[in-house]
Amino acid sequence: SQQGCDPFAQTQRSKLQHRRARINQQINKEMRMRAGAENLFRATSNHKVKETVALELSYVNSNLQLLKEELEELNSSMDVYQNDSESISVPMIPLGLKETKELDLLVPLKDFISEHYGEEGVLFEKEIKEFMELRQAMRTPSRNEAGLELLMEYYNQLYFLDSRFFPPTKTLGVFFHWYDSLTGVPSHQRALAFEKGSVLFNLGALHTQIGARQDRASLPGLNQAIDAFQKAAGAFNYLKENFSNAPSLDMSAASLTMLVRLMVAQVQECVFEKMTLLRAQNDFLARLQLAQEAARVEDVYSLVHQTMNQPHVKDYVPFSWTTMVQVKSEHFKALSHYFAAIALCDCPAPSDAELLEQEKAFLQFHVTMPEGPSLRVLLQDPEERRKLGKAHLKKAIMKHEEAMRIHGLCKILRKMDILQEVLSFAHKRSLSKYSEIDHEEDFFETGEAPDIHPKTHQKPEIKSPNFSQVKVTDLFHRLGPLSVFSAKNKWYPARRVHLMRGENGFGFTLRGDSPVLIAGVIPGGCAAEAGLKEGDYIISVNGKDCKWSKHAEVVQLLKSTGKEGVDIGVITLQGSECPKAVDRKAAVMSSGPGMPKSNKENSRKSLMNSKSASTLLVWSKKSKRSKKSTYSGVPFTAVGDNEAMY
Repeated sequence: SQQGCDPFAQTQRSKLQHRRARINQQINKEMRMRAGAENLFRATSNHKVKETVALELSYVNSNLQLLKEELEELNSSMDVYQNDSESISVPMIPLGLKETKELDLLVPLKDFISEHYGEEGVLFEKEIKEFMELRQAMRTPSRNEAGLELLMEYYNQLYFLDSRFFPPTKTLGVFFHWYDSLTGVPSHQRALAFEKGSVLFNLGALHTQIGARQDRASLPGLNQAIDAFQKAAGAFNYLKENFSNAPSLDMSAASLTMLVRLMVAQVQECVFEKMTLLRAQNDFLARLQLAQEAARVEDVYSLVHQTMNQPHVKDYVPFSWTTMVQVKSEHFKALSHYFAAIALCDCPAPSDAELLEQEKAFLQFHVTMPEGPSLRVLLQDPEERRKLGKAHLKKAIMKHEEAMRIHGLCKILRKMDILQEVLSFAHKRSLSKYSEIDHEEDFFETGEAPDIHPKTHQKPEIKSPNFSQVKVTDLFHRLGPLSVFSAKNKWYPARRVHLMRGENGFGFTLRGDSPVLIAGVIPGGCAAEAGLKEGDYIISVNGKDCKWSKHAEVVQLLKSTGKEGVDIGVITLQGSECPKAVDRKAAVMSSGPGMPKSNKENSRKSLMNSKSASTLLVWSKKSKRSKKSTYSGVPFTAVGDNEAMY
């Protein structure tokens, strides 16, 4: 069975998770104290008591503030998740996993099994413990493919748990506790949707950690980082589209929109880095392309920055993130002007053969046309190229300085030497280029360079989670086929019927398999006299469990009985007493698990868009059984395709 990584292995990351868990516990305690104090404050009319409680409240609130700041500093420890390579890569923003409390399902599930399924709960202890072990392991997934598969496996098991133990009308009575990944504020809900959503969130967060630790100085590392951030964006986007009314801020629509955009921006930054690795730097067109890629990165980061400054997100996002995003936006704007200048100043004027192609590229390069001579003249005149290049460098230097100024405002970022190094290296590079092309006898006023038109050769994709890649088997398989034995169906207590075979057989028609259905009972026949009814499901023959048996197996068991007859165990679904209802029921039964109304996972849209191959794992996809159990209006004595008389 799958295992989480050892939470006690003292790696830097697990120390981080320990500190997070400890702060979360303290926040929890303070929140309880605050709730108590607030209740007392409202309830008392005594002036003295009110004053004391008010003092206590302000104390608790300032404590909470400090704890949240400490947590923010932890969430900004981006270096813990970065790689150890020598080369300088700008740090990326990873997310910490949501923490959860342990959950004891032993008693609630055993009770449900005995009340709802009429089986002895104690016989299913092994399965319940296995499920709880899987949940325990899923709390500390390793930061690799195995960790991702573990979260997927648990998420897929929740489909079965939902179908078996969560009827649409009532809850199991257990609470799922999860902490907000950024503020550590605890939330709890009885709805299984909250558990599913939190696991999905952690799937996205784990992808961000895997993306942040890749060595982006190499092409394979860059491609893996791109893949990881695209999958993170996909997980957050899937969560946003399929769940609503989340009790914690990190899973609100506004936060998830921000996270999707942040991941897309990190993908775009990797694409830029990939271009710098792949392209020969000294070619005019390649440099124009780099400038446009950098402008594109600036564009997506400024969108993220706007999103982070929106009302419901602003007070929630760590200041270090907002600053980092703004720094990157300025930094890449500076780079776009730097590469424009390099293209103009370091590349020779075009030959006649190259002129047309360069003119065409340059025509779409700037947001507005640069002042001065026509493009053709500009491209062929080294002095004009130098002038425009100088204007671009001037703008680059201003933007580098702005990036460094913003970076200096955040004490957490100031501790990040790597970022500091990258910014100052880029700044110095632009300065030295400027002094190289600056002539003492320049009398012209350096003009205002127009901005560069953003353009990318690789658009980021939002890759939705592919749940069917991790196959799981229903741990509670022994309860019987889900089409009948699910939380939302109710049936009368099982009946044991002793049946003798008459001259014309048993006197009933059977249809389908797992479980086999009694489709018709001949009036006056043996089956009718023994008390079997249409719509009964055969669950055992002579004490042998037949819930999962195929049609032919049940028939074989019935045929092998001698004169002494046969004991048949049957159940009748409630509300299925007439044949028409049986089949309506069958069609309804096979439409997959019900979902709390508060979450949109059931919407037709998500069914239509789902490309997953596996019937079981797609939420609420129609199961294949429904085709078999459609009721033909033919009288039951006529033997249809898979309906036979015995």
